[in-house]
Amino acid sequence: MSEQVPATAREVFGERLELAQAYRDSLATTAAERGFIGPKEVDRLWDRHVLNCAVIAEAFDEGLSVADIGSGAGLPGVPLAIARPDLKVTLIEPLLKRSTYLKEVKEELGLDNVTVVRGRAEEQQKGTFDAVTSRAVAPLGKLAGWSLPLVRRGGAMVAMKGASVSEELQRDAKEIAAAGGVDAEIFQAGVGVLAQPTTLIRIVRK
Repeated sequence: MSEQVPATAREVFGERLELAQAYRDSLATTAAERGFIGPKEVDRLWDRHVLNCAVIAEAFDEGLSVADIGSGAGLPGVPLAIARPDLKVTLIEPLLKRSTYLKEVKEELGLDNVTVVRGRAEEQQKGTFDAVTSRAVAPLGKLAGWSLPLVRRGGAMVAMKGASVSEELQRDAKEIAAAGGVDAEIFQAGVGVLAQPTTLIRIVRK
């Protein structure tokens, strides 16, 4: 629990900083004890996980319904829901232990804008959400095949990705097109806020 709250956390979370702190502490204790967070990650939860995920809030218009698929310990969905109480965030996670943890987090933090669904992305009702997000779930082509069907037409998937995302986009172009994906755009969130901004790719469902 020794990690200091970075100054940028107040900038990102504002008056909801206490909720973000409580979530960070839950990751450092409960999530780490249950094996959802690696021991080496506990000392860098703010920068590498909580803030890194929260800044993707920039990518969403007001009042949208957003699904986080393969949510795991709640990244990026929980930081997003804390930073943006106007969004309706659905955390979709197939594993029982993780979905149980997500329900505990929702209750403990009183996150009224969060819904937890235990299940796989491909089992969910199609065309339900305005946007679908994810972090470190699958290669881009496969991810598009899971994400885009859940999005209403004209909505988008907004996935957190690494530096090689442009290569993934070229490699998986056929799979993305087959899933109905158009107008792919790579951009960064948290520029001027985080030392290492978050790389995102937005792909619209035609």
